[in-house]
Amino acid sequence: MHKIITGGLLAAAFAATPAAAQTADWSGFHVGARAGISNARNGNERIEFDNNLDGSFGDTVNTAAGANAFSPGFCNGAALGATPAQGCRKDKEKGDYALMAGYDQQFGNVVVGVVGEIGRSSARDSVTAYSTTPAFYTMTRRIKNSAAIRARVGLALGDTLPYVTAGVASAKIRHDFATSNAVNTFTERGDDDRSTGFRYGAGVEQRFGNIAVGLLYLGTRYSDNDYRVRASGPAPATNPFILSNAGGTDFRRSDDRFMIHSLSLTAGLRF
Repeated sequence: MHKIITGGLLAAAFAATPAAAQTADWSGFHVGARAGISNARNGNERIEFDNNLDGSFGDTVNTAAGANAFSPGFCNGAALGATPAQGCRKDKEKGDYALMAGYDQQFGNVVVGVVGEIGRSSARDSVTAYSTTPAFYTMTRRIKNSAAIRARVGLALGDTLPYVTAGVASAKIRHDFATSNAVNTFTERGDDDRSTGFRYGAGVEQRFGNIAVGLLYLGTRYSDNDYRVRASGPAPATNPFILSNAGGTDFRRSDDRFMIHSLSLTAGLRF
């Protein structure tokens, strides 16, 4: 989807501007903000287990009778009840906003520049496992705050500037764990870690004097692989989480990529 959005932004900018338009001067500093929507859907994810605590995930958690304790399966979202039949709330679009500042330099019709931004996204990404107990186990992550610096290259077409952009990003990611299991103890590790990643996108700006407004698509991918949840006692010795190791069983998400797509309106002042 992001490729369609990117291509559409650039195509719209070229189509809306006559080829013979006089090029404005885009050189200089600028400050502004963006606000829009974002989503964090990450495909067919599941929860993985390390039931002997050897650091290797992909184990099957079995009951005392040898059956798969998580045979009911998984869902991409947050559980609405202890069984899959009760439903799973899918991740939805949420608000996304940032403050921006940067500098552009124009060479003929080509504009190159750098943009720094600090912001926050309300997008959240959840995954749930269901056990035969029955019980649900939901892991959720979201961005608390983020910062990025990215280069951009555009083509000045009069007062219109279509451009592409890419750079590095850093974010503090908050993790939450919820379960309907009231028997075991669950301990979280690696919460609120700062993660790094990269950001890319495309946009278009339209100038009205020193004011510029526009539309911007951004895709951001963070590396998020430190968060763990350990299920341990007190519980009967036949409890699946302590059958292989009395210390418990570790949970993690199967995908350590936290991908966020956003579409924003932009507004700024150019000096």
